[in-house]
Amino acid sequence: MEKPSAGIDWASEEHALCVVGAQGARVAEGLFTHDEAGIRELVARMRSLGVERVAIERPEGLLVDRLLEAGFTVLPVHPNALKATRPRYEAAGGKSDGFDAFCLAELARTDAHRLRALRPHSDETKALRALTRTREDLVAARVRLANELRAQPQAFWPGAALIFADVDSPIALAFLERYPAPADARGLGPKRLEVFLARHAYCGRRQPEELLGRLRSAPEGRADVLESEARRGAVLGLVAALRPIVVQIRELTSQIAGAVRAHPDGQVFLPLFKDPKSVITAARLVAEVGDDRARYPSAESLAADAGMAPVARESGKRKVASFRWACDKRLRDAVSCLADSTRHHHPWARGVYLRARSRGLDHPHAIRVLGRAWLRVLWRCWQDEVPYDPVKHGNLQRLQPAGG
Repeated sequence: MEKPSAGIDWASEEHALCVVGAQGARVAEGLFTHDEAGIRELVARMRSLGVERVAIERPEGLLVDRLLEAGFTVLPVHPNALKATRPRYEAAGGKSDGFDAFCLAELARTDAHRLRALRPHSDETKALRALTRTREDLVAARVRLANELRAQPQAFWPGAALIFADVDSPIALAFLERYPAPADARGLGPKRLEVFLARHAYCGRRQPEELLGRLRSAPEGRADVLESEARRGAVLGLVAALRPIVVQIRELTSQIAGAVRAHPDGQVFLPLFKDPKSVITAARLVAEVGDDRARYPSAESLAADAGMAPVARESGKRKVASFRWACDKRLRDAVSCLADSTRHHHPWARGVYLRARSRGLDHPHAIRVLGRAWLRVLWRCWQDEVPYDPVKHGNLQRLQPAGG
């Protein structure tokens, strides 16, 4: 006898549960708070009803981990699939948490064979994913704050934003902290700047005279005393906010480098990159692809999830390939970084990219074409758990005689 199926419409504070029987009749419904007592009650309720499969509108998170730990077969449902399912049961276009839970339960009952059951990742993969995603978020915060910091001097003291190449570099932050406004730099000369650079271990190749030239050749601001003092405070506030983020990104980068080299799948992706700094991209690939080989039964399924494969739309004689919006955005970004990096130094990757451009494709489209080609190679290496080896890359080897 077929066991009941469940659907959970999750939320940050309360989860809606619906359980349906073998014929689709509603067996139980309820709301459960997102705290320890509520989650325990939710798990106990499903167990008491004999639930085996549960569909939920997300592939990860604390609630998903608890369901997997409790032994349930968890079926993640994409939001687009749930949206397309609602009209099957409600023609008027109604929507509620309880109704969504019912639709999910019905998908678990009728379409379980079409949905991929989740398998928990290893602790190494979970740790690496936490590190890489946190670093991505911090980098995004750094870019935003750096843009805001750059905009402040440009409004009243442009030279301060131009003296060093990166406004968020340690030396640039130290300079803006010491000289946040033109009035603070009135007595700044080559000797004083030389002492400042030595104190902060400046490793650039620019002489103090050249740096001062950049500072003084920039347009002069016309901010009055009141505005200049206000912007001075803004510069100091942004520097104070940006500095710890820069430090934490550096520390996370070091942790990620060690974690990916210790990960069992790190050896598969690391040989793709010549630049030691690219170890972050390799780590992101390992973290986002995961270690569940059944998750991607083919290279095309991996390419689709990574957003590298287009969506085909056919109607009569009309056939169109369009951009794939529904994908794993973090995985797509990691694969795009791989493609953009390798097109500069890898002969095969460069050839794939240039042929795509010669067909009239723009840069982002050509990167997706190359990313899809790389994923065919990587999928095979990942499935076989062997490192990428240029000697075994047939298309690359066919290029070598011509290139040599």
